[in-house]
Amino acid sequence: MATKPSSEQALWQRATRDVKRLAGRSEAPLAPPPRPAVKKADAPRRTLPAPVLPPLTLNRFAGIDRASAERLKRGRLAVEARLDLHGMTQAEAHRALSMFIRMSRADGKRCVLVITGRGSVGAGVLKGAVPRWLDEPEFRPHLLAIATAQPRDGGNGALYVMLRRTRAG
Repeated sequence: MATKPSSEQALWQRATRDVKRLAGRSEAPLAPPPRPAVKKADAPRRTLPAPVLPPLTLNRFAGIDRASAERLKRGRLAVEARLDLHGMTQAEAHRALSMFIRMSRADGKRCVLVITGRGSVGAGVLKGAVPRWLDEPEFRPHLLAIATAQPRDGGNGALYVMLRRTRAG
């Protein structure tokens, strides 16, 4: 029997001082009850490291098969939702993009269109910022690929975004 700390031993002695042995039992000393075994559920859980995802680069497809990549790039996947970021500040656009990606994925959508605009002079701020944002840890686990949209959907001022499937369970 493992020795108990003195405070536990004293508590046990006080609890059992009036206990009398049953007739016909051996004279072995009274032992404290065994401690309950630690259940696996009570044991601390080790968290697995997040999977390393390939960088999300515009028009380069590491997360999907070739046929799906071609359909995305050529605009042949049905666009299930659109987000127009025209006229928004970067902070407003980032919040709107975050909400849009999360809600679209929760709704089971696979291909969405994000319209950034081309910018009034040269390269637009959002046109450059959105692809960078989509590769950040906040968004990356939700996405498979991004591609420049076809002219009918906004061309250089828009992006097709392919979302990961939501797993049941």
